[in-house]
Amino acid sequence: MSASFSTFVLTYDVGGSHVSAGLCSLADLKVVRVAGAPLAGIDTFEAFADLLHNLGSQAAAGEHSIAGASLAVPFPFDTEAGMSLMEHKLTALYRRDLRGALAQRFGWNRDQFRFLNDAGAYLLGEVGAGAVKGAKRAVGLTLGTGIGCAFAIDGAQVTGGPGVPPGGEIWDYPYNDGTVEDLISTRAVKGEYLARTGSDLEVSAIAAAAATDPEAREVFDNFGLHLGQVLRDVIAPFHPQMVVIGGGIARSASLFLPTAEAQIDGLGFHIVQSALWDQAPLVGAAHFWREQTSEARNHAAVSTRI
Repeated sequence: MSASFSTFVLTYDVGGSHVSAGLCSLADLKVVRVAGAPLAGIDTFEAFADLLHNLGSQAAAGEHSIAGASLAVPFPFDTEAGMSLMEHKLTALYRRDLRGALAQRFGWNRDQFRFLNDAGAYLLGEVGAGAVKGAKRAVGLTLGTGIGCAFAIDGAQVTGGPGVPPGGEIWDYPYNDGTVEDLISTRAVKGEYLARTGSDLEVSAIAAAAATDPEAREVFDNFGLHLGQVLRDVIAPFHPQMVVIGGGIARSASLFLPTAEAQIDGLGFHIVQSALWDQAPLVGAAHFWREQTSEARNHAAVSTRI
């Protein structure tokens, strides 16, 4: 079957320590099947490409009506070349032709592989089939080891324009004598709790202790204050309708969201939790594929009429 009229697309969420592959329906953006594996021990480019092929084959499980593969990857990444520009992690991929390696393994054409930013994929998943479905202007924040950010207008990610920080990123945005990520990250939560108590706990443990530990509650209250201030000062100029939060820290939203919401009262948008969670990047990669294909068809139709 022609890739243009296939039913499914393989989607990937490539993290720093784990990779997931999903078989996604292009009709309704549903994830049919998922396969995943840790990256521990995968220390060469060939081994990484083999892993992606194996996971994709597991997710496909013999399905042949597949248009191609859409990969959500951490940046910096050259999406046109299909080549990682990261030097701080996944170093075996640095300036290697991942598109070509995957095309060879799957027996597909090079143009059947597309790449997008992982934070963008998270937001597009929520825009396409999640908590902010149909929102004309939406922002996605992934609250975890660091803070990922993406902006979307009419279902497409944007990295520039009025109200969008440089490159659509805020982790290194100068704020309060530091950066946004200094205040909104796993490091920030753990660091403040350690300074207060002398205990080096994981975020999940600090959240679990909040019911009886006033220091834990104060840490999350301060996290909410910082998040709300960043939303007010950095995100609000984009004039979003909705902001969706995901990532590990967002699972404890009840501990900080009321404080954050107080900072944006009257600004015309509200914050919602992810509906798709770990599947959001897989769904977003499928949404990206579908939108890109629609654009290509529309362009071809205009070119033909001309």
